[in-house]
Amino acid sequence: MSAARDPRPLTGEPLALDLINTRWNKEGVTQDLLADAEGLAVWLASNGLDGTHAADAAVLDHLRQAREALQAAVDGSLAEGAPLVDAVLAHGRIRPRLTERGAAEEPEFADPAWGPAWLAARNYLELLAQAPDRIRGCAHESCILHFFDTSRNGTRRWCSMAGCGNRAKASRHYARLKEN
Repeated sequence: MSAARDPRPLTGEPLALDLINTRWNKEGVTQDLLADAEGLAVWLASNGLDGTHAADAAVLDHLRQAREALQAAVDGSLAEGAPLVDAVLAHGRIRPRLTERGAAEEPEFADPAWGPAWLAARNYLELLAQAPDRIRGCAHESCILHFFDTSRNGTRRWCSMAGCGNRAKASRHYARLKEN
C-alpha cells in the first residue's frame, strides 16, 4: 500500500462513512486499512487531511476509537452509539469567528491528534441533520460497506452497482436458470 493508492473498493463517501469503510471484505476476508500507520497515511491523504494531521500512533488510535463509535451508531442504534460518538466529540469544538470574508467556523482540538477522529464524528452529526434515512449499509449479504444515498429517489441499495449490485443480479439470474 502506498499513500498514493487507496485499495478500498468504495471511496468518496462523506468522512464519517469513509472512516467506517476502512474495513471491507475481499474474497471473504475482512481487510482493515487502519491496521497500521501506512494505511492511516492512505486514509488521511484520501480525505485531504494529510497536510494537517500526522500519520502517527495517537491519530491511528483515536481514529480506530471513532470508527468503533460510528459503527455502533450506524449499525446498532443511536442509543447505543451516542455515548461513544459523544466521547469522541468531547475532544474538540467549533469556534465561531468573524473573518474578512464574513462568518466562519473553525474546529479546535485540545489535542491535535484527535482532529481526524473528531472531524469524522462531527460529519456524522451533519449527515444525521441532513438526511438520516439516507445513511445505509450495502444490501449485499457479504458486504460491510456503507454509503450516503444521494440518488434522486433515495432507493440506492448497493455500495456499487459494478460490484455488489452486479453480483446480486448475477446470483438472481443463476438461481432462475437453476429453477428451469
